[in-house]
Amino acid sequence: MLDLEPATAALVGIVEAVDDDQLDLPTPSDVPVVVLLVHVLGLSVAFREAGRKIRGPATAAAPTLATAELPGDWRQQLPVLLDDLVRAWRDPDAWEGTTRIAGTDMPASQVGIVVNNELVLHTWDLAVATGQSYEPHPASLEASWVMVSNTPDDPAARAGLFGPALAVPDDAPLLDRVLAGAGRDPRWTAAGQTPLNLRGSRARG
Repeated sequence: MLDLEPATAALVGIVEAVDDDQLDLPTPSDVPVVVLLVHVLGLSVAFREAGRKIRGPATAAAPTLATAELPGDWRQQLPVLLDDLVRAWRDPDAWEGTTRIAGTDMPASQVGIVVNNELVLHTWDLAVATGQSYEPHPASLEASWVMVSNTPDDPAARAGLFGPALAVPDDAPLLDRVLAGAGRDPRWTAAGQTPLNLRGSRARG
C-alpha cells in the first residue's frame, strides 16, 4: 500500500496558486492548463471508483476531453475529490485482487501505483506551466520511478501512459529521471511556449 495523501496534497497546493489568467497557458502534456485541470478532475473520480472496486461509467473508459468544460466550482471540487481518492485507497481491500480502470481489468495494486504516477506527473506539469516550484514527496516520487523505470520503451507498452523516454545523466536528480523516463523534458519551461487553446485535446499521461 502507498498513501496517496502526500501526492494529492502537493497537487492541491499547486492548483490553489493557479490564476484564472493562466488557464490557457501551455503545459508539458501538450494541452493548456484548463484541459489538464479537467483531466485531473476526471481521473480523480475514475481512480476513486477503481479503489472502491466500482464498475460504472467512471471506470468503463478513459475520460474524454473532447467536449469537457472546466466547472465553475473546480477550485472547491478538486480538494474534495482528492480527499475521497485518498480515503478509497487507504482501505487495504483497495489494493487486493483486481479492479477496473479505463475499461480494463488490472491488478488493483498496479492501479494504485498508476494513480500515484498520474498525480506526480500532472502536479509537475501544472507547476512548471504556471511558474511554481514543486518538490514531490520522496515516497511518491520513488513509487513513480519504479513504475516509469519498469515500463519498456516501446510504443505498445507506453500507449496512453508515456511518450518515448528521453536521455538524462545517470546521476540526474530522481525527479528528472522520472520525468525523462515518462517522456517529459525536465528542462521544459513556459517561457517561449505559445499559449494554447486546445480545449478539445486530450492530456498525455
